Amino acid sequence: MTQRINYIQQSPELFRKYMEFSNQLKESVIEESIRDLVSMRASQINGCGFCVDMHVKEARMHGERELRVHHLPIWRESTLFSPRERAALAWTEALTELNAYGVADDIYERVRTQFSEKELSDLTFDVMAINGWNRANIAFRTVPGSADKAFGLDKANLT
Repeated sequence: MTQRINYIQQSPELFRKYMEFSNQLKESVIEESIRDLVSMRASQINGCGFCVDMHVKEARMHGERELRVHHLPIWRESTLFSPRERAALAWTEALTELNAYGVADDIYERVRTQFSEKELSDLTFDVMAINGWNRANIAFRTVPGSADKAFGLDKANLT
């Protein structure tokens, strides 16, 4: 794969602002492990190789178990995810694959049993952020692993 343009170099101020927004999400009430699952799952759905690569490495560096990473595409059938994680993944999928009818009431109700209003709001911003990154990296064909050193992902020791 060859990168089309380097959107970071072309729009450095916009990149910086979006990065600030994304970094602010680390201070949200949503736990890091769920943020990692959300980033990986949305990136899988969108087919963003750069982001799947990045967020798998981050999750492993944060202590995520390898088998759970492998089970993420089959989270509905897997016994490895908690009800709270399942709700977050259902919400992520609903917002990532948003259809003409919006988010179904049953998904919203399931998520509301696991997340407070503040948590659900923060979770929604997490999903919004990763979907934006996916779209930029897909559009410009950012090469997976190309920013490992810049983001410290080379420390994941995954090759």
